[in-house]
Amino acid sequence: MSNLFATTAINGSENSGRIWAIIGMAFHSAGYGIFFINISKKMSSIPWANILKFIGATDIVLIFLIATPLHDLGTISIILTLTGLFIITVFILRSKLHLLKFCCIICLLTYYGFFSLFGLGYLGLSIIMQKVYVISSVLLVLGLEHFTKYEDFRQIKSGGQKT
Repeated sequence: MSNLFATTAINGSENSGRIWAIIGMAFHSAGYGIFFINISKKMSSIPWANILKFIGATDIVLIFLIATPLHDLGTISIILTLTGLFIITVFILRSKLHLLKFCCIICLLTYYGFFSLFGLGYLGLSIIMQKVYVISSVLLVLGLEHFTKYEDFRQIKSGGQKT
């Protein structure tokens, strides 16, 4: 909900912040992509790891498209990102990482809360909620990246034994 990616600013002059917005979006897309690829290396389940690698590689391209005239195509990245975060949340909920369990649930709730507010037409609240979900997802990504390891994502069988 801004004009940072527009060539013309609100006052009609050239938008000097556009280049910085595009550079920021490039880092954002690369960061999310690399995160999903890195977290996939910690997964013991090969099929789920491959899905996360696909999401990461695809997000690198699609998230950046949000800053271009292909914005609508880029919004597919939202579905992929939420799918990836949901997969990670399922694995975290089966782990002993209690703080990250809480963080995963809060992050997903803020995402869904934003989309609910936006879809219902509460634009003022959705703008605030958008900032909340961005902050919660950045904190979650940092937590998952730095405080998890391969052993945390090992599959747990119904008998309580790890595979």
